[in-house]
Amino acid sequence: MDWPGVNNHFRTYKVDDQKSMMDVALISNMDPVNIGLGCSDKPAPVTPLKPRKKTMTSVYLKFFETAADGKTRRCKFCGQSYSIATATGNLGRHLANRHPGYDKSGDAVSNSVVRTVAVVKKSQHQGKASQVDYDHLNWLLIRWLVLASLPPSTLEEKWLVNSYKFLNPAIQLWPSDKYRTVLDEVFRSMREDVRALLEQVPSKLSITLDFWTSFEQIYFMSVTCQWIDENWCFQKLLLDICRIPYPCGGAEIYRCLIKVLKFYNIENRILSCTHDISTSAMHACHTLKEDLDGQKIGPFCYIPCAARTLNMIIDDGLRSAKQLISKIREFVIELNASPMISEDFIQLSTAYQEGTWKFPLDVSARWSGNYQMLDLVRKAGKSVDAVIRKYEEMLGSRMLLGSSDKSVVNIMHQYLEPFYKTTNNICTSKLPTVGLVLFFMDHISETITSCRESRHSPDWLKNAAEEMAKKARNYINQVCNIFTYMTAILDPRIKGELIPDSLNSENFLDEARTHFIRNYSTSHFSSMSSGYNGQEIEDGGSVSFAEEIARKKRRTSMSSATDELTQYLSEAPAPIPTDVLEWWKVNSTRYPRLSVMARDFLAVQATSVVPEDLFCGKGDEIDKQRFCMPHNSTQAILCIKSWIQVGIKFKLKSTEIDYERLMELAAAAAPTDNSPASSDKKQK
Repeated sequence: MDWPGVNNHFRTYKVDDQKSMMDVALISNMDPVNIGLGCSDKPAPVTPLKPRKKTMTSVYLKFFETAADGKTRRCKFCGQSYSIATATGNLGRHLANRHPGYDKSGDAVSNSVVRTVAVVKKSQHQGKASQVDYDHLNWLLIRWLVLASLPPSTLEEKWLVNSYKFLNPAIQLWPSDKYRTVLDEVFRSMREDVRALLEQVPSKLSITLDFWTSFEQIYFMSVTCQWIDENWCFQKLLLDICRIPYPCGGAEIYRCLIKVLKFYNIENRILSCTHDISTSAMHACHTLKEDLDGQKIGPFCYIPCAARTLNMIIDDGLRSAKQLISKIREFVIELNASPMISEDFIQLSTAYQEGTWKFPLDVSARWSGNYQMLDLVRKAGKSVDAVIRKYEEMLGSRMLLGSSDKSVVNIMHQYLEPFYKTTNNICTSKLPTVGLVLFFMDHISETITSCRESRHSPDWLKNAAEEMAKKARNYINQVCNIFTYMTAILDPRIKGELIPDSLNSENFLDEARTHFIRNYSTSHFSSMSSGYNGQEIEDGGSVSFAEEIARKKRRTSMSSATDELTQYLSEAPAPIPTDVLEWWKVNSTRYPRLSVMARDFLAVQATSVVPEDLFCGKGDEIDKQRFCMPHNSTQAILCIKSWIQVGIKFKLKSTEIDYERLMELAAAAAPTDNSPASSDKKQK
C-alpha cells in the first residue's frame, strides 16, 4: 500500500555492495544503546569499495590452495571448494561476495590458515569478514521474529541453535537481550515515521480499541486509527499496544489512551471511538468524551462493537445445542484426520446428492465452525450416519445421532441461518460501514422477534431468543443517537430509506442539517481561516460594512449547503453491492461539501475488530500469538509487524534495513548445487 507523505519522512540508505553492508550490519560487540546503524543527525557516509583490476593469475589464485589430488581448489579464508576447472572469474566473485577487502590482506594469508570446512582458527581480518555475514543472518532472523510474532527468546532454543551450527559451526547468534534492544530501537524509529504520516492526514480520524490478556495475566490494549484519504481509499494503522496497569479499569484505560493520542498529536482530531463493549472500555470512552466536550473541540462519539455484540447474541442462541455441537465436532475431527474416511464421505455425499464438501472442514470453536457442524448434519445427515456405521469400531457408536438430536439440529440450523448469512456479508464487505451494519442488526432483531412470536418455536428456543433480544435492544439503545444517524445516512446504499426505524427521526434529520451547515459549509472553512468562530459579533452590536457582506455570503452558502444535503437524500439509494468509497469518489464533484463530511464520518467503525478475526477460525492464530507473547516483546513485535504490512519501512534510527539486498547477498554467497562442496555435503 502506498502511503501519502510517507516517503517524505524516510531517509533511506540502500545497500549497494558488501562494504556498505558492513556499515548496515550490527557488530557483535556493539554498544547496546548506540547500535552502529547510523545516526539520525549525521548518518555515516557510505563509500563503495572498488577492488583494483589485476591479471587473473596474480590476484585470485593466491587466495586458493590446490588439493593433493589436483582436482579442486579450496578458499584459504572459508574452505569453500571449487573444481580445478572453475573459471578464475568465479573465484574472484566468491572473494568479492564472501570476503570483501580480501585484496587488502596481501600475503598475510598463508596456506595453512584453513585446512577444513569445520571449526578453525582464523586471522583477525578473516573473522571480521565472516562476522558481516553472521550479522546479516541476525537481521534476517529479526524479520522472521516480527512476521511470525515470536519473542526473541525463541532463538535461545538449544536445537534451533544446533541446527545453525550444523550448517556452519562458526555462526554466532546474538543473545536474546540484544535482539530485544534492536527491536525496541526499530519500534521507536518506525513510530516516529507513523507520527509524521498522521500529520499529513487532512481529515478527521476514528479509533478502535481491542483488549486481551496474555499468559502472564497482563492486560493489553491495542489502539488502531482509521481514516479515508483524499483518493477515497480507506486507511488503517495500528498506533500502539499498551499494557494496562492494575486494576485495569476505566481510569487506567483512559490514561493509557490519552497518552497515545497526545504522543501522535491527534487528540483534537478524533471523531469517534469504537470499543469492545466491556464496561471498563465504555467508562474510559465516556471520560474521553467529557474531556473533549469540555475543550469544545468538536463532535465526538463512542459506539459499541457490533461484531462482538452479534457474537454474544449468537452464543445465546447456541447455548441449548452446545453439547450436541461438541459431539458432531468430535466426528468431524476424525473425518479431517483420516483421508480414507473423508474419501468415503465424499463418495457417499455424492451418491446421496447431499452436496459437495471441501476438506478439511472448519472445526474451530468460533461461530463459523459451530455453524459448519450444524450445516453438515442438516445437509449430509445420511452420509454422516453411513460413515459412522461403516467405521463403528474406530469411531464408536456414541457418535450416532438420534432422531431428537437431528430435530434439534434442523430447528437450530433454520433459525440461525440468517445470522450466518449476516456475519458472512459483514466479513466479506470491503468496508462494513455503520449504516450497513445497522441495516443488518435491524434484520437480526426482526429475526429474533419472529422466533419469539412464532407458535411453532419450541420453548427452549423461545427462551434463548428472549436472551438474544435483550442484547440486541441494549445495542440499539447505545447506538441510537444523532452521531450514528449522520454516519448511516452518508452511506449512499442506506440513506433514509434503509435506516432502522428506531434511528429514523425528523429531529435527527434537522440536527444533521444543522451540523452539516455549521461544520462543512463554505463559510465555515473561510471563517476558520480568518479566525472567526461565528459568534464574535452578537446581534445588536456594531456591524462593519465587511461583516454585512459576509453575512449575506453566509446565508447564500447555507442555502446551497442545505440544498446539497436535500438533493443527496432525495435520490434513491444505491444498490447494496455498490462500492461506497468509489461512489463518493465519482460523486464528490456533485456534492463538494457533503463529500468532505462523508470522508470524515464513513471512517467511523462499526466494529472494534476485523469481523473475520472474531467469527472465523483465523482468529485462533491471532489469539494464540497474543496470548503467548511475553510482556517485554508484545509492543515492539506486534506494532512493527503491523507497520510493515501496511508499507512502513523497516528502519533503525535514520537507516532503512534493505532486506531485498540482504537476500541477494545471501543468494550470491550460497554455493551452487553442482559445486564440489555441495556435492560433498549431500554425500555425507
